[in-house]
Amino acid sequence: MKELIIDAKTENLGKVLEFVDAELSKSECTAKVKTHIAIAVEEVFINISNYAYRPDVGGVVIRISVCEDVRMEFEDKGKPYNPLEKEDPDVNVEMDEREIGGLGIFMVKKIMDTVEYRNEDGKNILIIRKTFI
Repeated sequence: MKELIIDAKTENLGKVLEFVDAELSKSECTAKVKTHIAIAVEEVFINISNYAYRPDVGGVVIRISVCEDVRMEFEDKGKPYNPLEKEDPDVNVEMDEREIGGLGIFMVKKIMDTVEYRNEDGKNILIIRKTFI
């Protein structure tokens, strides 16, 4: 697995996306799969940046493995939080009537094949996977 260790700051999103794109360019990923992964990476990284260490800044470790699928891990030592426990937003309700939050992880769950979370040794670890097909 390739690894990037970076401060969880929104201004580092470009570096994170470049890191992921460099690894994906070595594979036979379709443009659609690359787009889905980029959306998921952006949502996860921005959530970590905005909430994990608030109001402070901490680090995030991003690991990627590209074989017959793409497997990514996001690890932070911020506040314990399992985004998969949050109830999915009701997308049938008008936007102005919806509760704020949750749409990003909902999108990630819809476009990725699997999304897993665990808290281990004081670390939040979110794993996302997507096949090339």
